[in-house]
Amino acid sequence: MKCPYCSHFDTAVVDSRDSEDLSSIRRRRECLKCEKRFTTYERVDAIDMVVIKKDGRRETFDRDKVLGGFMKATEKRPVSMEEIERTVDAIERELRRKDTIEIPSTVIGELVMRKLKTLDKVAYIRFASVYRSFEDVQSFEKEIKNLLSKASTKKVPATN
Repeated sequence: MKCPYCSHFDTAVVDSRDSEDLSSIRRRRECLKCEKRFTTYERVDAIDMVVIKKDGRRETFDRDKVLGGFMKATEKRPVSMEEIERTVDAIERELRRKDTIEIPSTVIGELVMRKLKTLDKVAYIRFASVYRSFEDVQSFEKEIKNLLSKASTKKVPATN
């Protein structure tokens, strides 16, 4: 395993444990040269899913693209890397449970938005603004009002 800090190839596993959902193994490693620690995840190499883009193109599902979208949306937000990884894992699991290996990109986008909405509302608005191509302030305002109205309907009124 190559160290992400100094690119040295000799590392030692310091700790190893199963992830919460048992779909991967989390390993803490230490570089034997610079002595910095980092985390790796070992997953089963599953059958490739194919993403059908809006324009009809097909491309192999790339978990890192979903992770990158989460990272951009949650930048400077109080969301830990562990929460992001766990959420992206959940999205990938949900996609793999489908009856097909061909997934429309819209299904992935809506799933990401649903997960972001529960994780962090600001990150959700950030992602939605790009995903839904907000053109103006009114588009933001409409989405925020929609978010607020759904939040207020979920509140239970106090009883006396």
